[in-house]
Amino acid sequence: MTLSLHTIKPAKGSTKNRKRVGRGNASGHGTYATRGLKGQKSRSGVSGLKRLGLKMTLARLPKKRGFRSLKPKFQVVNLFSINDNFKDGDEISVKSLFKKGLIQDIKSSVKILGNGELKLKNLKFKGVKFSKKADDKIEKR
Repeated sequence: MTLSLHTIKPAKGSTKNRKRVGRGNASGHGTYATRGLKGQKSRSGVSGLKRLGLKMTLARLPKKRGFRSLKPKFQVVNLFSINDNFKDGDEISVKSLFKKGLIQDIKSSVKILGNGELKLKNLKFKGVKFSKKADDKIEKR
């Protein structure tokens, strides 16, 4: 037997016939059609009752915690990184920091933090912001 589209069958035992209710007593699901005797859910046209539990389902779900600010985050560079990657008299800008691999994105703002001591002289900073500590250390130089 060759394999082709019309000969493909599901594996044995992998499929089941669906339960057909209300098709006579011989089917085993005749009288009352698996709905029980009386009550609202045994009547016809009451399929919307499934939604009754929606409020409880929503109440059980955990709320997403926390807060996400819409303000853009700074990419940070420390003074000791500037010492390691630049020379005296270099211009420190977003482009130069990106070329040296100190920041990941050229479009986001950059802030220089005051960790470490600045040993270089005559540096020119362009288009970057400073923390108060870093500003004090740069002014001292």
